[in-house]
Amino acid sequence: MTCGQPLPARTWSALAAVGVACALIAAACQRQGQSQGAAETQAPSPDWEDPIRVASGDGHRGPWRMNESDWRFVDDGTVAINDEGVIAVAWADHVKQDVLLQVFEPNGDARFDEPKNISRSSDVFSWLPRIELGAGGAEEVFILWQEIVFSGGSHGGEIFFSRSLDGGESFEEPANLSQSRAGAGKGRLTRDRWNNGSFDLLRPGGGETLYAAWTEYEGRLWLARSGDRGASFDEPIALAGGDAGGEPPARGPSLAAAPDGEMIYLAYAVGEDPSANIQLATSTDAGASFGDPVTVAAGSGHADAPEIATTKDGTLHLVFAESERGMFRDYDVFYTRRNAGERAFEDASSITGDQVEEHGSLHFPNLEVDDDDRLYASWELYPSPQGRPRGLGFAVAQGGQDFGDPQVVPSSDDAELGLNGSQQGLLMRKLAASSGRIAIAHSTFRPGENSAIWLYHAER
Repeated sequence: MTCGQPLPARTWSALAAVGVACALIAAACQRQGQSQGAAETQAPSPDWEDPIRVASGDGHRGPWRMNESDWRFVDDGTVAINDEGVIAVAWADHVKQDVLLQVFEPNGDARFDEPKNISRSSDVFSWLPRIELGAGGAEEVFILWQEIVFSGGSHGGEIFFSRSLDGGESFEEPANLSQSRAGAGKGRLTRDRWNNGSFDLLRPGGGETLYAAWTEYEGRLWLARSGDRGASFDEPIALAGGDAGGEPPARGPSLAAAPDGEMIYLAYAVGEDPSANIQLATSTDAGASFGDPVTVAAGSGHADAPEIATTKDGTLHLVFAESERGMFRDYDVFYTRRNAGERAFEDASSITGDQVEEHGSLHFPNLEVDDDDRLYASWELYPSPQGRPRGLGFAVAQGGQDFGDPQVVPSSDDAELGLNGSQQGLLMRKLAASSGRIAIAHSTFRPGENSAIWLYHAER
């Protein structure tokens, strides 16, 4: 919000009278000035280096014919960084119908002459991966992804996991964690519209425990836990959504852990609700059980695509998209936090400056925290709410302060690159930060021409 602009719906809903409204507007303008002053003391936005083209492909996408579709493009870039500055990028190659991996050393050199094939299931589409890395030169690589396996239900989808203990040189046999007929990995908005990629992977503090969360088209939210670094997983537990007590379908789960690793947070959005709010479930026993979910940052619009992260002091940070005019309209990206020891989140506020006016709609944010508790957020830029995005927005906040002025990730909105990728669903993890480095994996698609996976990177 800027002074002189109409207040958003979430603010008007709190006003009881015109006099109160005027007072709040004046206070908001004062807070805006304070925020701008605070932003001057924040860490500066990074200087991005020239992007690395990780992979290239054609730009052909034929009609959907399930696993027989004629798709010839690369898509779905995702990224992770370990504490030594090693960067791993995974993506989907739709010609191979597999998930591939490349690892980049701290000096920028690619580790492998050719990308490694993780999924190794060429007769089934595999896409939208997530990565977690270990320390010590990334000797441990953990990958979660979605395969369009049809198991007799209304929609195809299973959640697969694999790990490497030799820095990505070889991977163990993929394991199906979901074993479901209900279309695992799909985040339903309505009966006719959903996003693939509705899952997340977390390894708190580089320890022995891994968590995988996913939703399915029928609406259930599941969580599976491994206590042996991914060698095996417990039976998944259903936490919310769908036929669990007649609840709306869950979508877009995001995982985070408190510094002690015992408290696990799981945020998610819901479908089939034009005024949906973000939900948060909490475990106090390292994921063995979760309490009832609570509503976070309630507003009058449609809230979606939450991303959460924690800082060393135990503060829980949340970014999400919200459309004041309802589902499928123009969205903006909001931020809020719950400080350590407190029960309530602060009022949510936009972190995108004038980009809504400049780009039309902003959706599907990512959130990362680095070693020094700096927060990094990115989001998709939409010229039209009903079209495909082009380019990425980005902002930085020092821990405990407001986000600074947003920027467009340089060259990410270049018209020559075409549209943003992740055509099967933009519930992605595209952003990573650690060891003084920031990285974004970004896919682009120019219909009928070409496609590419890009690594945008910067030193802090």
